[in-house]
Amino acid sequence: MTTDTLNIREMCDAFEVTPRTLRFYEAKELLFPIREGQKRLFTKRDRARLKLILRGKRFGFSLEEIRQLLDLYHMEDGQVAQLSKTYEMSRVHLADMEAQKAELDEAISELKQQMAWGKAKLAELAEGNSVAA
Repeated sequence: MTTDTLNIREMCDAFEVTPRTLRFYEAKELLFPIREGQKRLFTKRDRARLKLILRGKRFGFSLEEIRQLLDLYHMEDGQVAQLSKTYEMSRVHLADMEAQKAELDEAISELKQQMAWGKAKLAELAEGNSVAA
């Protein structure tokens, strides 16, 4: 394995993704590997972009949002625009995730209550059947 470029298998192993995933991101113009015939060689830039893509997906960003953030990298402002936009988008996503978590916590609590009721009801019915027998 060279330090400058990785082939598709090395990229897959390094980032635990499938070749299909890499080809998909390439088709969506998020990654730009060097093409040598049928061979794809991924540069350090591609590796950095993939790392950001995967992180963005994990945080719930759409591919279009990720593209917008990646495209801001090349502005001549020392990454101020990219960092500002990333911060603002992250703030919105965090609020959404926290709302989803609150809803999930409430659903879990309600389910536990229903399960406790069901368990008590089963015990009550089992006790009633054993007394009648």
